Amino acid sequence: MALLSLWGAAAICLVMVMGVAWIVQHHTGQGGWADAFWSYGLGLVGVGVALIPLNDAPPSARQWVTAGLIGLWGLRLGSHIAHRAAHEVEDARYASLRKDWGSDYQTKMFGFLMLQAGAGALLVLSILMAAHNPTAGLTAQDGFAILVFTAALVGESLADRQLAAFKSAPANRGRVCDTGLWAWSRHPNYFFEWLCWCAWPVFAIDFSGKWPWGWLAVTGPIYIYWLLTRVSGIPLLEAHMCRSRPEAFEAYAARTSRFFPRRPKD
Repeated sequence: MALLSLWGAAAICLVMVMGVAWIVQHHTGQGGWADAFWSYGLGLVGVGVALIPLNDAPPSARQWVTAGLIGLWGLRLGSHIAHRAAHEVEDARYASLRKDWGSDYQTKMFGFLMLQAGAGALLVLSILMAAHNPTAGLTAQDGFAILVFTAALVGESLADRQLAAFKSAPANRGRVCDTGLWAWSRHPNYFFEWLCWCAWPVFAIDFSGKWPWGWLAVTGPIYIYWLLTRVSGIPLLEAHMCRSRPEAFEAYAARTSRFFPRRPKD
């Protein structure tokens, strides 16, 4: 019951965060701020559900570790997106929705952001289960989870930097980024984002069977994979690429994996 109440409180907080995000994007005309609010909000709520005790005991080492990791994730991703929203043109996904929805854009955008709040609530469940795994102390399994998360965070940061460097070069205007990690995957940033969420089930699952709730953490990576590859990530972005630079993107797509990194085709 305590877990359920904490999860419910987290969901309410995320609805409030995305309500503020709707107001900000409405006044600025920049839909990208919604993603910044979502990242910061999910990071902050994640820290909260990780550290808030379910009994009178102080936070465990696992709670501190998971809180630190999700806080770092939210700060890095939120800051990256906020910088982009403040200094670049509107994200292609939101620009496309603005065009498609026309005069109904703000009404539909509010509903869309509430759906994002719901998505965040589902993802928070993984953090909640990971942090409150009652297994005493930190184990080798926790160490592996930290390794997975760290590698994913470094990979996503590197992919973002490589893309920013490519876009900043005038000679690359109209071209598709196909260097570094982007030669191995068309969306390495999304791949590493998904990999971050794979760490939470490793923290949460107790293979002895004493903490069956930990298996709920697998919903995070499953859901984020579906979201990124089938809904709001890759489909919208690749549709924009097909419209804006069809020949370059077709050649790039023919030799480069859509999601999971692999050696590019000759």
